[in-house]
Amino acid sequence: MKPIERPDLGGPFPENIAIIMDGNGRWAKERGMRRVFGHKAGIDSVREITTECASMGVKSLTLYAFSVENWKRPRVEIRYLMRLLRRFLIDERPTLMENGVRLKAIGRIDSLPQDARDALHETEELTRENTGLVLRLALAYGARTELADAVRKLAKDVSAGALDADLIDDETLRQYLYDPEMSDPDLLVRTAGELRLSNFLLWQVSYSEIHIARCCWPDFRKPQLLDAMKDYATRVRKYGGLVMDHAPARERA
Repeated sequence: MKPIERPDLGGPFPENIAIIMDGNGRWAKERGMRRVFGHKAGIDSVREITTECASMGVKSLTLYAFSVENWKRPRVEIRYLMRLLRRFLIDERPTLMENGVRLKAIGRIDSLPQDARDALHETEELTRENTGLVLRLALAYGARTELADAVRKLAKDVSAGALDADLIDDETLRQYLYDPEMSDPDLLVRTAGELRLSNFLLWQVSYSEIHIARCCWPDFRKPQLLDAMKDYATRVRKYGGLVMDHAPARERA
């Protein structure tokens, strides 16, 4: 595992980062190529951002890789994406191990093709003992689906008498999410300039600071990551409370 070199951002460091990786198809179209080439190019950004976050000491990186809505795309594109996912999970194992990265997945994993699930479980098992960055891939994921699945399991426990409905609070529900150990992201990044959450981590990003990058995902590399982190460092996080000192003009509720 490589030594950590944390950059001086001039302010707080985002320990937990989530990214909506948007713009692969647009990137390819602008270059006169088919959408699939944008997805392939996006893998290089995944590798670089994961490696850089690991080297900086980021604790958690969650990447929105494939949504439940993405199943509506053309079958040819879906088949390509699933093959690309399997190839990534196999090819990136040396990089994950070298950087001490632990891989986890959130979403309706059982809906993925069997060969992709096998590669995913094998890579999760291989990296299980790594103690550095936790890389979460959101696959067949949707925040509303996650909440519906959580409430369904919770209701079954209440019905079975294993849980007292009167004692349910925020932290109770968290235990029924896809990964109860996942910390809320400090920083949510979206690429391609879009201004929406796209059904991603709606529970977890309630108080995340949001950074919008104008570039498409294949062009999002270390300089753009540092820009997002430096932007985060200027924020004052109040969580609905008050900051009694002289806070910057950009303070957020």
